[in-house]
Amino acid sequence: MRSNILLIPLFLIGCSSDSNSPQSIEENQSNNFPVLTQTETQRFNQWLDEQWEEELDFSPMSRTSLGIKIDYGKLDDYTAEGEEAEIDWLRNSVAIMNQDFDYDSLTEDGRLSWDMWEHSLERAESGVPFRGHRYLFGRGGSHSGIPNFLINLHRVDTPEDMDAYLERLREIDRVFGELLSRAQDNAEAGVRQPRFAYNFAIDEIQRITSGIPFNTDDDTPNSPLWTDVQSKIDRLLECDLIDDALGQLYREEARTILEGEVAAAYQEVLTWLIEDQLNASDDARGVWALPNGEAYYNYRLAQMTTLNLSADEIHQIGLDEVDRLLDEMEGIKNRTGFEGSLNEFFDFVREDPNNYYADTEEARQQYLDDNYAYLNAINEKLPAYFGRLPRADLEIRRVETFREQDGAAQHYRGATPDGSRPGVYYSHMSDMSSLPKHQVEDVLYHEGNPGHHMQISIQQELTDVPRFRTQYFTTAFVEGWGLYAEWLAKEMGGFEDPMSDFGRLGGEIWRAIRLVVDTGIHSMGWSEAQAVNYFLKNSDSSETTVRSEIQRYFASPGQATAYKIGMMNIQKARSNAEAILGGDFDIKAFHDLVLGAGALPLPMLHARVESWAVNLRETN
Repeated sequence: MRSNILLIPLFLIGCSSDSNSPQSIEENQSNNFPVLTQTETQRFNQWLDEQWEEELDFSPMSRTSLGIKIDYGKLDDYTAEGEEAEIDWLRNSVAIMNQDFDYDSLTEDGRLSWDMWEHSLERAESGVPFRGHRYLFGRGGSHSGIPNFLINLHRVDTPEDMDAYLERLREIDRVFGELLSRAQDNAEAGVRQPRFAYNFAIDEIQRITSGIPFNTDDDTPNSPLWTDVQSKIDRLLECDLIDDALGQLYREEARTILEGEVAAAYQEVLTWLIEDQLNASDDARGVWALPNGEAYYNYRLAQMTTLNLSADEIHQIGLDEVDRLLDEMEGIKNRTGFEGSLNEFFDFVREDPNNYYADTEEARQQYLDDNYAYLNAINEKLPAYFGRLPRADLEIRRVETFREQDGAAQHYRGATPDGSRPGVYYSHMSDMSSLPKHQVEDVLYHEGNPGHHMQISIQQELTDVPRFRTQYFTTAFVEGWGLYAEWLAKEMGGFEDPMSDFGRLGGEIWRAIRLVVDTGIHSMGWSEAQAVNYFLKNSDSSETTVRSEIQRYFASPGQATAYKIGMMNIQKARSNAEAILGGDFDIKAFHDLVLGAGALPLPMLHARVESWAVNLRETN
């Protein structure tokens, strides 16, 4: 996978003020007006925007994700050499920054941009020793990610766009070759994912390559990619942008590519996965078992949390939070009148048939309708808590069949800056027993508003910061905000039903459990069974969901720790500001401040909020 040093495939927007653009300055000079002198911060911001444009050259797929049709027929470079070239570019960029600009002459926000740009290099360089530790074909691998990208992100509005789509199909064998070579080198060095992750990838590949044109049995349906090709060509025909003859040529060419080089590329990866899984351990092991595994996990924790916390410290924070939240859940259980222990109440909630949607298409539609009802209700309350509101639309959809998994977590994909593609809250709906009714409200607030959709949309729509900050990504901030949003929604009047409030606490304890089990798995040698048992003991989540979650933690070490650590730090920043400002604290101003700078590393967030609160107190 690419290093994605700065890029996040979500959004992009410009921010230069016309009055201070180079063109405006030149026009003023030519008309004998007084020469406008740029401040150091204006000059710096303009330079950062130019750097951001150069940075995008490393990732055509990021450009596409942002709705920009440049290098539209290319996929990214997945080689180690490509990653190193990007880091070298960033090293040179930071060196130029230090040479050509004066940090002390910048405004406070200009210095924040400097710190973020410099932090990007530090973050990228810290990962260099661990390039060989990634699981490249497993959960979330490019074998499913690239079809997902082509189907959902590569828009075909013109014949030229269809030509670019075909070019990208031809690129798949190159990309898979690059990734397979690296995966083979990793395995040779002793870095192998758990055996279940091999099975996960094998199953996904078989679903992607099942059907026409990969399999031409009479009763075989179209494969996902072939279905997408057909629909995109059909839209061009419906809009009279191509004639039937050209449409047929497109179909024939796409089919030739898919049943030829694409099928061969998938088969090569599939064959290796089937063979190499025999070398994987029967028992799932954390990264402690990998070469230099302890150092790798410490790196991952620092990347995910942006803080200098040890595995032991995170583990203890998790244990403490689990105990606190169990007490709160006990209180709600008592208010329901349930007679029995909290664990018995967990079992009751898991087994109560009234808490689940039926396994029917009508019930799936009802699930979507319920989500939209919660979304519409919370949207009406947003203006009381936020000055900044997102302009982008939000849709709620079922995950595509080829990548759907029983019990897998819901997730969000951001909109494009120009609004041509909405934000999407995706839900896995193959197993409706993994979507209990009492958790629907909570997850909607996390993935939609005031959670991911709101935070990410506002960030991409910022116009008063350098453009790279509209794309800057730290997991602790983004996921921490999503969990903070669940907590905030309670303050906003959500969760009126006690069982929905129990679901909110279930969502929070789920993230606290993650602190315990992720560190347990990757630092303390916990087995898969040990992690599953701890999770089930301390939550009302279904076993299907829990097993899917635990396997996710094995596959992505440290990522699960970002949610609760991020939430707690946003809460801490707020409580500190409230203590400084007292009665002058304004919740709308606080939220606008937090969402108005981009997804900051947590230490930078704390410094920004404290500076704001202190300056406001002195002004008042």
